[in-house]
Amino acid sequence: MSDSKNLEELKCEACTADAPQVSDAELKELVREIPEWSAVVRDGVMQLERAFKFKNFKQAIAFTNKVGEIAEEEQHHPTLTTEWGKVTVTWWTHAINGLHKNDFIMAARTDSVFND
Repeated sequence: MSDSKNLEELKCEACTADAPQVSDAELKELVREIPEWSAVVRDGVMQLERAFKFKNFKQAIAFTNKVGEIAEEEQHHPTLTTEWGKVTVTWWTHAINGLHKNDFIMAARTDSVFND
């Protein structure tokens, strides 16, 4: 990646409806930094998604709350599906109806929350 910092150390940039989606070349490069995540297309919109496993619901809800905190800090919010023993996190940028570098930053930060 061209930045000297790891993705999780970067801050999200303000994103408007005319912001560019990541290019195919950027997608290939950025996805290497978050290998546990999948690029999925849902309703014609490319998104990043990962399921995290936990021993019980209490751990799953605690993780959900931590992801909610980092989302609020950046004012960039994922879809969070919390179940017994599992949380599925889906990032994409609603304003551009697709993926922006911010989504990769937040996916990397979500991984950091999980690994702490």
